[in-house]
Amino acid sequence: MGSQRNRAILAAAVGLMLAPLAAAQQSAKSGDEPKAGPSAAGTSDIQRETEQYPEAAKAANDAMSMPGMDMNMNPHMYMTELQPKGPDDDRRAEEILDILRRSISKYKDYKVAMADGYQIFLPKVQQTMYHFTNYRYAFAAAFIFNPAHPTSLLYRKTSDGYELLGAMYTAPKNATEQQLNDRVPLSIARWHEHVNFCVPPRSTPPQQVDWKQFGLAGSIATQDACVKANGIWIPQVFGWMVHVYPFESDPEKIWAH
Repeated sequence: MGSQRNRAILAAAVGLMLAPLAAAQQSAKSGDEPKAGPSAAGTSDIQRETEQYPEAAKAANDAMSMPGMDMNMNPHMYMTELQPKGPDDDRRAEEILDILRRSISKYKDYKVAMADGYQIFLPKVQQTMYHFTNYRYAFAAAFIFNPAHPTSLLYRKTSDGYELLGAMYTAPKNATEQQLNDRVPLSIARWHEHVNFCVPPRSTPPQQVDWKQFGLAGSIATQDACVKANGIWIPQVFGWMVHVYPFESDPEKIWAH
């Protein structure tokens, strides 16, 4: 009797945790778009923060759009350190790559990606690398890790469309390093987060903003300095991210960091 009761309690708890995800999936099946808002089921951090802080979203996108090997830790970007390799890390990483390659190969035709729900992030902004983001997958990634459903696909713009380069996985802002390691081994890849963002005062015309101070490349990297500059402080934009380039022939470039 006691074990049946415990199983019932566990089932109820799991149901409560997965209810928002189920609601988002049902909304997607019915064709309804999730409504914006911090408590709306199916709304990802990427959607919400892009709407609330467009300047922060653009700056984070600029930083994310650099080729993976050019990414470096700085006051505005924190990267996990490479950890000692565990006995199953290589196998786990290869399994992720195998699933990812098979699931996104069809997206070498970018129109197929768009038909499957991937949208160009900031399409009017010229970028070195474009993120095609699936917001349903972004929301689901807050709960579970599915190697077949990366939050974003990474493309390079060409004369006649877009060339698929790789993908980006995401994890919640409050994820621990152990939770990140459970998704992608920290001995193989370095997850990163965009931090210490000071948004310029809203009343300042964009052409008058001193970008040497503000943004993800600016000198302001503390909340006190941001307050003194009348800016808006954002400790972290979007959450944890990791880029992967599964079609690279050089192993060193697959989990580029």
